[in-house]
Amino acid sequence: MFTGIIEEMGIVKSIKSKVITIEANKIFDDLKLGDSVSVNGTCLTVSSFSNKIFNADITSETLSRTNLGDLKSGFKVNLERALTLNGRLGGHIVSGHIDGVGIIKNISKNSEDIELVIEVPTNLMKYIIEKGSVAVDGISLTVAKVDNNKNNFSIAIIPHTLKETVLYYKKAGDKVNIENDIIGKYVERLLSFNDFNFNNETNKNSNINMEFLIKNGF
Repeated sequence: MFTGIIEEMGIVKSIKSKVITIEANKIFDDLKLGDSVSVNGTCLTVSSFSNKIFNADITSETLSRTNLGDLKSGFKVNLERALTLNGRLGGHIVSGHIDGVGIIKNISKNSEDIELVIEVPTNLMKYIIEKGSVAVDGISLTVAKVDNNKNNFSIAIIPHTLKETVLYYKKAGDKVNIENDIIGKYVERLLSFNDFNFNNETNKNSNINMEFLIKNGF
């Protein structure tokens, strides 16, 4: 699990034979073989490391669901080590399992912050709610506005977040990894579970429904 609070930007040294090699600095403080590292929001496992450089394998599934396949040598990536139980949860619960890829449609700036408009596939829009959480390239962000007619949403970014993440280098038309709030996906699963014909008495007798969730604060 991650928090969506980026620790640093790493530099891609190479991507070949489904292995990504990244140069970094801060995350090596306590990095170990087999550790999970979020790379642009994608949970990868460290397969080897030395001299401030680590390698991680990338599966075909990961390449098909993320923007990692577009990376080239010299590109910067957002990095975050896995959450520790004695740390602060400054963002929100992020699993590192990307739901899909969004496209930046517009970037506008004013004196106080920067607004990004991101278009996502229709199947992801149902999890995007105004003032809800979303991870964009691994960054925990708050949804400012939602436009269901155009399948897009807006996020406001403060200058510090822009400067410390790869969003600083993004432009209209670029792809970003999207991970929806995990809580919404689990609630949907619970509500739709009885729609499946499993012939399971436990399912048939389940008391979990919309009334139950509302009563218990969901």
